[in-house]
Amino acid sequence: MSSKAITVVAGVIQNKGRLLLTRRFDGAHLGGAWEFPGGKVESEESLEEALIREIQEELAIKIKVDTLIQDEKFAYPDREVHLHFFYCHILKGRPRAIGVAEMAWILPSELDQYCVPRANEKLIDRLKKINWKEVPKDATIP
Repeated sequence: MSSKAITVVAGVIQNKGRLLLTRRFDGAHLGGAWEFPGGKVESEESLEEALIREIQEELAIKIKVDTLIQDEKFAYPDREVHLHFFYCHILKGRPRAIGVAEMAWILPSELDQYCVPRANEKLIDRLKKINWKEVPKDATIP
């Protein structure tokens, strides 16, 4: 993995045992794929600041960034990414798909029904093993 990897943050947001996924616009890199909301980190931002900004831009909500769940590097044929997945919870607002093609609240057992980027597969395998109904909204993910 080169040092030119794009730094990306994503938020795992759950509510009543459901996870929030967003779908990329068709013309974007990996267009049409479903993913956890987030995006690229700007040079002057911390990971947490970038995630708060990206979620505000994409879903018009304010979040609290909690625990780093997974930190992973992944190489696609055309680019390399360094992904940082955080557990987050909503502080204010109701998510609306304003900077994404669409959004969905899904059960972890439904994750296999969505076309997700390959870089998300390890995280998804991990998330499917959690009993989300027993995880309080402000808890860390095991």
